Amino acid sequence: MIPDVNHTALFELVKALRAPRLFVQLLLALPPDVCRGQLQSLVEYISSETSPSDIRFFLDVWWEVMKHKEGQEDAMVSAFGALIHQHGGESCLEDGLQPPKRFKGDPGNPPAASGLSMVLLEGLEHTRGSIAQPRLRCYALANLAELLRLNAGLGTGNSPLPITEYLGKLGAVVSLWCSDTDSQYHPCELGEKVREAERSLSLLPVTKLSREELSVGLGLLLSLLQAWGEELQATLKGSEELCYESYRLLDTLTALGKSLDCLLETGDLGEGETRAVSELAQLTKDFLRDTSAVLEGLDTSLVSSVAMAIIAQRLERHADTCSVFASEKTWAFSKAWVECLVENKALFQKPELVLELLETLVSFATSCQDKEARELQMEVSKAIVECCAELSLTDKNKVISGVLASWGGQGLSQNLQVVREGFQEDLNVTLNQITKSVSDEGLSRAVAAVARLTLLYPEATVKQVCHLAVVNLGAHQFLGQILCSFPALSSLESHEDPGRPRSLVVRCLEEAVWGKLSTAREEEQFLQFLTFLMQPPSATPLLSPAEVTKAFVLPCLRSDSPQIELSLQILSKVLGIPCCSEEHWIKSCHPFPLILSLCKLLDGYTKFWHQPKEQLYPSLETKDLILNILCQLCEVLGPESVPSPELWVQSLAWLHRKVASLDWTVGLRLKKLFGDHFKNEVPATLFEVCRLPEDEWTSQSLPAYGPGSGLLAWMECCCVSPALRDTMLELLAVDVDNPEEVNLFSKGFLVALVQVLPWCSQAEWGRLTAVAEQLLRREVLHVPYTLEYVQHLPLLNLRPLARHLQLSVLFLRGFQLLCSSSCSTWLPPHAWLHVVQLYCSSLTALLASAKAAVGSPSQPNEGGTFVQEVSFVCIQVLCHLLHVAAMLPSGGCGEPLLVVALEVLSQYEAFSGADASPCAALRRANDRHFLEAITDSVGDEELRGTLLQKLSKLGAHSAGEQA
Repeated sequence: MIPDVNHTALFELVKALRAPRLFVQLLLALPPDVCRGQLQSLVEYISSETSPSDIRFFLDVWWEVMKHKEGQEDAMVSAFGALIHQHGGESCLEDGLQPPKRFKGDPGNPPAASGLSMVLLEGLEHTRGSIAQPRLRCYALANLAELLRLNAGLGTGNSPLPITEYLGKLGAVVSLWCSDTDSQYHPCELGEKVREAERSLSLLPVTKLSREELSVGLGLLLSLLQAWGEELQATLKGSEELCYESYRLLDTLTALGKSLDCLLETGDLGEGETRAVSELAQLTKDFLRDTSAVLEGLDTSLVSSVAMAIIAQRLERHADTCSVFASEKTWAFSKAWVECLVENKALFQKPELVLELLETLVSFATSCQDKEARELQMEVSKAIVECCAELSLTDKNKVISGVLASWGGQGLSQNLQVVREGFQEDLNVTLNQITKSVSDEGLSRAVAAVARLTLLYPEATVKQVCHLAVVNLGAHQFLGQILCSFPALSSLESHEDPGRPRSLVVRCLEEAVWGKLSTAREEEQFLQFLTFLMQPPSATPLLSPAEVTKAFVLPCLRSDSPQIELSLQILSKVLGIPCCSEEHWIKSCHPFPLILSLCKLLDGYTKFWHQPKEQLYPSLETKDLILNILCQLCEVLGPESVPSPELWVQSLAWLHRKVASLDWTVGLRLKKLFGDHFKNEVPATLFEVCRLPEDEWTSQSLPAYGPGSGLLAWMECCCVSPALRDTMLELLAVDVDNPEEVNLFSKGFLVALVQVLPWCSQAEWGRLTAVAEQLLRREVLHVPYTLEYVQHLPLLNLRPLARHLQLSVLFLRGFQLLCSSSCSTWLPPHAWLHVVQLYCSSLTALLASAKAAVGSPSQPNEGGTFVQEVSFVCIQVLCHLLHVAAMLPSGGCGEPLLVVALEVLSQYEAFSGADASPCAALRRANDRHFLEAITDSVGDEELRGTLLQKLSKLGAHSAGEQA
């Protein structure tokens, strides 16, 4: 198959060229039988007239056989192998042999290597008598021990060494080659030395030895150690410098000793085999005991250089080496280290490596702060940031999480002056650019920019983002998307305040935004920003409802807190967020004390107009918000929200005791929470006007509710909730067949209405208005309609709008009572605006209801058109409004009245304009003159002037129609 050659000439040529590696590569490219035959020829050649150079050549070939890995051949060897594979079959068949079957299996155990181990063992046995030099003896013993150690029956030869031990051995080997002028690798460059040393540490079994072959090998090693051991011990202990061969011997025997111990413990050995292995193990230990001390003086100064060479050349374990390189602080910040990092940044684009580099950078910065050190820090910082920039968003979050865990919110800026210098300007410029280019396309770029800033100084970055989210109109959602890209920011930072763990985002919101909101718009944006962080459309929430409640609600639930109204809005928002777990988050927020705080706020509203004017208190507009929150809490809280039924009952009893000292209506608002545990407690006088079942209701004596106060208590119950309002209407006891009782009830209703009105919120007043409508419909409430603002008897069908007219008159009578001399000092001046606003909201609802009852002018209901009727109602309502305006104390109430008055006139204009009857124009002219006369008597100049101007336009419009 191969041409006949003179083996003597071939072997001498290879020996002279010192090319054992090439020889082995070509040898192993041959079919197994041919390969074995050629190696046998080599053994036979060196066994005759053996010289030291023959021994070294043989041992070099052996060593190269063990280091060989398929796939590492150069082009020439590959071409030779392909040629053999192409033509080998024919030659083998001519020789009567089966064609070789080359397969791509285990790269470390090529087929040609099968059976080579015994040839090598035989070669050593034949030449042992010619091996006299200590160095060659160490070489031979090391090869033999390595061959036995790599056999699969002697432990885990394929398990990689820990990377630090691996680098230490590489460093030792390279150091020995550098100091040993006789080594063939001495003149090589460092990179080549490292590559060769790596080959020597990345060995795979040549072939699995049979039990007989293993026995032969172990016996040969035992024999050689017995023959050469003492002399080698003396040589090793007496030599000043260790050579590579002796180092290999000691290192390999150490590993083999462990494998022999393993074999003794787990191997299935016969009695004779056990005795032989035990003897060899003991002999190995004795040899090492007297010689291993020489390893302690090995030079380790080249380990860092070796590691950098591995990284630069991307050698076999360069990934593991990068980790040591990044974390080994004794190597860091040498010129070579910095150059290696900068030139090989691509290898460090892993979160764990970036964090290790950051640890090393911070360690160096804290110990070296001169000018040169800062320049190095700048260069390394830039390289690390560039590595981080190439990471995926998930990996960036891992890095940020690690930074927060190690250095808290200040991040790298805590220890790196080079980070602090110019950071604020960089932060401002970057974030200003982001807020000016809000778009989905720019999101990924913005996230990358913020990731870089967050890596350097997380706290400052998040604070600035939060600030801009509040002050830049419409930017809150885009900036919220950016922040939600970093779930690492949601981790709790306990080192900032051990007693109050919270996330960085919460702390930054508290310190940079909370308490600094100067306008309603900023408060609204802050609320929307918080909501987005809790409920991002397509990301993991950055904030939880529980931590938002603990940070921005619980500390502020006091009537004198400047943030009380915003806190309540936040609480309402978070309660509206669906709970994703079986256990509601509110359980962790002290729900019963929270409810009590809300109840105390409600109780404070009973004294709202008598609070000192300078004292802070949430507005009456906020009262509805508190009531809604209470309803939400009563919905989500149940026995399952506490650990045991007993604790639930105890909690309810505690809350009931606390609420007992507050206004009696507060307890009624907690009925859903209390359930059947407690009866409704109301003033005793309520029983005088209602048929209350005693199994659900109980009376209490309240000094403020004397005789005749039953309707007042009844009306306050109607304010509590729609359900209780309907109950009160159902249980009301009025004998409609008794004119005196109806008359008395109607007067009492008006007085109670006036008493309750100033303390009502919008929702409560809406419920009372609905009560009045219902009673008017049932004709329980008597409100006679007088003709004080009627010039002529209208021949109209006012029945569909009768209740609207009665309701307007009821409001007028209420203000007549409220503005009378008997009540002149009852209501403080600053309360009138609220009362007027409630009145105006009722008129707006009344107008809408009237329009709904008859339909729009262009699309009337089935009953026909009622344009004249609605026009009449509008005139009456406007007259009543102007009457109220004339009675009110001067100042501060004109604006809401003007808005509603203009709304009434607009509705009048729409319906009267749709009147197509012959006298429509005359009617409109008469109406205008009548309204102008009424308006002239209004004292408020702005209200009077604006309405007269509006009426004049109506007149001009009418004149145009006539023309």
